Amino acid sequence: MWRRCGSPGSSATSIPRSGGRCAIRSRRPELRGPPVSHDVLPAVVPVNEPDHEILARVRNNVRRKRIRTWGLRIALIALWLGSWELTATLWIDPFFYSKPSLIWQRLVEWFTDGTQFGSIWLQILTTVQEAVLGFVIGTVAGVVLGTLLGRSRYWAEVLAPFIKALNAVPRIVLASLFIIWFGLGLQSKVATVVVLVFFAVFFNAFTGAREVDGNVINNARILGASRRQVLGAIVLPSATTWILSSLHTAFGFALIGAVVGEYAGAGKGLGLLISNAQGTFDSAGIYAGMIIITVIALIAEWAIGVAEARLLKWRPSQAQSGHGI
Repeated sequence: MWRRCGSPGSSATSIPRSGGRCAIRSRRPELRGPPVSHDVLPAVVPVNEPDHEILARVRNNVRRKRIRTWGLRIALIALWLGSWELTATLWIDPFFYSKPSLIWQRLVEWFTDGTQFGSIWLQILTTVQEAVLGFVIGTVAGVVLGTLLGRSRYWAEVLAPFIKALNAVPRIVLASLFIIWFGLGLQSKVATVVVLVFFAVFFNAFTGAREVDGNVINNARILGASRRQVLGAIVLPSATTWILSSLHTAFGFALIGAVVGEYAGAGKGLGLLISNAQGTFDSAGIYAGMIIITVIALIAEWAIGVAEARLLKWRPSQAQSGHGI
């Protein structure tokens, strides 16, 4: 950048004369910089590196990151369990708080010798059966009603007070009422699970159906699509993301409903084991039942995640869609 004051021959740093006009001009920046040498490229990206070496390096980085992640997780679990074992041995009473070694002994006892109510596998199968049946029924009902009401503003307005009232009812308390209606068998537990799962799925399906782009639906109707075709080809696929995201929470509610129903009254199941452990002041048995339920929930979460990944292959990931921003 240079400045001209007064005569053209004046210096760029000279002081302008009185009454003189001073103009400041900037030269255009160079559009072409000096050539970049290959020597300044990052060392992690060698020049002319074969594709198979790049892929191998990426796989190694991913593998090392995964190993570090799992190593840190295992270290945190070991630290937590070790501190719990030490605290329960030296300072607190293990009769009330238990400790990892006693919980492990209870789990080994259940899986080798069985429980007071039969094989532990029978208890697990009973709870899983109740949770899965209620989960399926509640999910189907929630998706159907949520989608239909999401596309019908009139009926949504008519039924809104009733749905809000039912959602406000403490559904866990209904487990006792279902036992009176259906007995101690499978039906009362499934009913409890359905009530818990339904609303978790219903509101997501309702919101997903409302969020569908109206222009897409109008274009489909212009092309001659019927209401059923719009619902099946546009609304449901668009609401799939909302529905699948609710399933992760819904199955957790399904397990809660099954266990609470068994806790209120049952002849078998993990909830019965926890209830019996509470009645006999067996804190290790309570923790053991909780651990088994947690493992079941994690397995179900993994299965739902796999199904979600396969059903949503058509949707680009956020990392891919935002890569060029």
